[in-house]
Amino acid sequence: MTDFSQIDQMHSDLIALRRDIHAHPETAFEENRTAQIVAEKLEEFGLEVATGIGKTGVVGSLKCGSGNRAFAFRADMDALFIEEENDFAYKSTNKGKMHACGHDGHTTMLLGAAKVLAHEKSFDGTLHFIFQPAEETVSGAPAMAADGLYKNFPVEAVYGMHNMPGRDVGTFAVRKGALFGSLDVFEMKVRGVRAHPATQHLSPDVLLVTIQIVNAWQGIKARSIDPAVPAVVGVTQMQAGNPYNEPEAVHISPDVVFVRGDVICFGAPERDKIERELKAIAESLCSAHGLTCEFTYNRYSPEMINTPLETDTAVSVAKSLVGDKNVIDGCEPILAAEDFAYLLEEWGGCYILIGNGKGEQNKGGCMIHNPGYDFNDDIIPLGVKYWVELAETLMPEENPVAAE
Repeated sequence: MTDFSQIDQMHSDLIALRRDIHAHPETAFEENRTAQIVAEKLEEFGLEVATGIGKTGVVGSLKCGSGNRAFAFRADMDALFIEEENDFAYKSTNKGKMHACGHDGHTTMLLGAAKVLAHEKSFDGTLHFIFQPAEETVSGAPAMAADGLYKNFPVEAVYGMHNMPGRDVGTFAVRKGALFGSLDVFEMKVRGVRAHPATQHLSPDVLLVTIQIVNAWQGIKARSIDPAVPAVVGVTQMQAGNPYNEPEAVHISPDVVFVRGDVICFGAPERDKIERELKAIAESLCSAHGLTCEFTYNRYSPEMINTPLETDTAVSVAKSLVGDKNVIDGCEPILAAEDFAYLLEEWGGCYILIGNGKGEQNKGGCMIHNPGYDFNDDIIPLGVKYWVELAETLMPEENPVAAE
């Protein structure tokens, strides 16, 4: 078994790596610098490295001993289109882009584990370290799959990990079955004609009707879906009006309003029903007011379902590191989505949450997807230890020998 003291000794180097990645965020399928760093590090550690999988994805493979078992560990690399509001030295240098979800930390922890396991060779089998692009657009896992991920790197199961603000440092949380929901994205354009506000009685008001539609949508969860079923209909974008910021534009009512949002839920019947009702409400209200409606609904990732045996293994490993009382086995499902769901759908496995801390923003207390968020560097060693312990638990050596 690995001497974990060496992981603690790596901490400062891993912090420097994490902060360098944080300062240079790259969004979906543009993670070229990050992917290059990952590939170079993996090669330096002695792994066999494949790049360009799903455009910017990287897989590092490490075989130890003679065992024929194989597993995959996955981290995500991409950032978000958010303007960072932190003022520390390593804040984003890429305008309008930010690591606001902790993928910089996820990548760093998995790289740390790859380094330790490559040195210790403390397991018997094959590990594939997957560094995935475009998680935030739930398109990176399908892209890697289309480039042969499943065929070229077959495994028994895949494991993932995500930081969770609000949960104490030194804790884990997980559940068997659906941990995250399915994700769909809808778009709507309500069309009419431009007019002066004083003559609005001569033409329908597209903005007013759109607001009525959005308000009606909020009743779907309250009145059409079983209250016991987690679901959310989120309108996240709305745009209307003259695109030019000229003073006289305020006197022109818009001829089109664009609305975009997402649906996250658990259960296929609820997913189908929400899609039907969103479309029916939009089209009926537009028709009633003499407007036209263009409505599209696209299904993205399925529910993210942790398989029982693999979840038991993850729980056992987590408890060995932080104690039984610091591992929540059976946490509440989360109304978010993750394209790790595709990997679980193919291979089975487990996705676990690691506490990112409470309190001030730079200690992990700020929620993800927030311009003040930062990954908590204090949890890096625990994340590395989890990955190392998991590898040694899944594929134990028959005759372990102490590393020189």
